[in-house]
Amino acid sequence: MKKIVVEHLKYKYPMAAALALDDISFEAEEGQKIGVIGRNASGKSTLCQALDGLVPHFYKGAYGGRVVVGGTEVRTSSISELSLKVGLVFQNPFTQVTGSKLTVYDEVAFGLENMGLPRDEMVSRVDYALKLLNIYRFKDQHPFDLSGGQMQRMAIAGIIAMKPEIIVLDEPTSQLDPQGTEEVFEALGSLSGQGYTIVLVEHKIEKIAQYCDLVLVLKDGKQIAFDTPANIFSRSDLAELGINAPVYTNICRALDKRAADGAYPVTLETAAAVLKGGD
Repeated sequence: MKKIVVEHLKYKYPMAAALALDDISFEAEEGQKIGVIGRNASGKSTLCQALDGLVPHFYKGAYGGRVVVGGTEVRTSSISELSLKVGLVFQNPFTQVTGSKLTVYDEVAFGLENMGLPRDEMVSRVDYALKLLNIYRFKDQHPFDLSGGQMQRMAIAGIIAMKPEIIVLDEPTSQLDPQGTEEVFEALGSLSGQGYTIVLVEHKIEKIAQYCDLVLVLKDGKQIAFDTPANIFSRSDLAELGINAPVYTNICRALDKRAADGAYPVTLETAAAVLKGGD
């Protein structure tokens, strides 16, 4: 079942000279993990905001094409309607934390309070989200006492509690150490297994290669490619696009070792298999 359909999306911010997004088209099925990569100012964050309705409803500007999320068309729906379909996790969890709640539990429940849900339903959803993100044990702590990785998982839990069908994450690990990064990606793997469709903007290429089913490449607002990680990172023009290949891909490229389908390996496991002659 298609959860995201983007058809010839074009968008220009008010007063801007150039399009921020120029003819973007892709689809995502239920449970798929879509990575979005490209150098700075390629349109990644704008695309995230186009999926949850901030573009065009909040930022205004010139808008063309069609975006459908969870069966709802973005152009003809309000941001409040779209928030029930799409949850957006920002790069910095401090941007998302309200600062008005004294416990992790109450912070995760904040969005549900605004929805006016019955107390029993709120408790059920918050418990589910905290346990799914493996932070239930921190439920009585102050939000600002958490580590970076824990705080980012709390921000994701706040989105999960609202039960969107799609989760969009805009560089969620950019300010995290390796342990915090691993915690967030383990959570994303769990969410995908639960049927959530995930769109992830991330500069940590090894993680994109390991976790994502498909990768969308953007440059100067234009769509360059939409394909599997193996096919994307086997391209010969990555340097021109400002994209680094995973370290395992670079090793295999230097040794001219490819998988059976002709693509270079992109993860440690696939590289090891090829180098051992297993593929």
